[in-house]
Amino acid sequence: MPPFSPTPPPDTPSPRLTALPSLVRIKPGALDRAGIYLQRHSYTRLAIFHSQGFDLALRQRLRLALTSAGGDILLDTPVESIDFQHATHLFKQLPKGIEAIIGFGGGRALDVAKTVASLASLPFFAIPTSLSNDGFCSPQSSLTHHGRRQAYPTPVPFGVILDTAVCLGAPAHLWHSGIGDLAAKFTAVTDWKLAFHATGTPVDDFAALLSDASVYQFIANPAHDLAGTKLLGSALLFNGIAMSIAGSSRPASGSEHLISHSLDSLSARPRLHGLQVGVATYLVSLLQMQNSAIIADLFTRTGFWHAIAGDPFDRAEWEKALRIAPSLKENFHTILSAKDSLPAALKLLTSDPFLRPCFG
Repeated sequence: MPPFSPTPPPDTPSPRLTALPSLVRIKPGALDRAGIYLQRHSYTRLAIFHSQGFDLALRQRLRLALTSAGGDILLDTPVESIDFQHATHLFKQLPKGIEAIIGFGGGRALDVAKTVASLASLPFFAIPTSLSNDGFCSPQSSLTHHGRRQAYPTPVPFGVILDTAVCLGAPAHLWHSGIGDLAAKFTAVTDWKLAFHATGTPVDDFAALLSDASVYQFIANPAHDLAGTKLLGSALLFNGIAMSIAGSSRPASGSEHLISHSLDSLSARPRLHGLQVGVATYLVSLLQMQNSAIIADLFTRTGFWHAIAGDPFDRAEWEKALRIAPSLKENFHTILSAKDSLPAALKLLTSDPFLRPCFG
């Protein structure tokens, strides 16, 4: 037997290193302890980027939490735009001596704050106040550049502070948006495996398993209460981690996201990301012939279908989006890449009993 050698033989893949949040707090009252959490990691000189027009009482709670623990807030400014140039401008305006960046509020503020932190090579703390999507812990930011939405790679947050009581108090349509974005993991993982068989796209089994399991975690108790909010928040966080593990958006984003991105570009009134993605997820699941009953039941139990029917989509816009979606992302095979998918999808918009009420 040859002696053990710590040096791997030639052509052996190197062990993968995946960045993970060092701090995670998901519980009621977490917002009021944010300063204690940051102080434990020796971050006291801080910059806050919050949603424009954000609730003043929540902003004051965060400031008090930070300053009472010895935090020095050197910058506290609203995020006025999700354009990459605006993020660059905010980065250039950072005062000297900042030790950490805090993103506070909705997804847009967190995406911009995450980008600023990445440009400045500073640790980022995500403090979401709603659960409308998985972006608060994803390894990318969704910003606009020359009017087009683009994904920019960023590190995952150093810390995630999710106050379940605050998120539970957010408007119901944000809750439904988060559910729609979470359900997309079913179809995204299926698309990923289809891409492997069609084009050889590598699948990271652990990332796929983590993303898939996160959905079932919430399905076990999809209640709009503190316990359900903790499950939804944890599941969306794990989706972000799955993307970091895979080194791509594949565990969380497939053909359903292509449809939503197409709607963003052509719709006269684009809706919340997760609402578009949720309806597209159910449609795609029918094409994939997998998980449709599970998704439909989840949407029924959580009131998702009722919310969409109360403000239905434009069917003509969806028909255009379905035609555009397959070509939106180069070398990204999904179920929509199949030749017979388009006519089947167009027919389902009017024939499926769950989809029909979604369109005016």
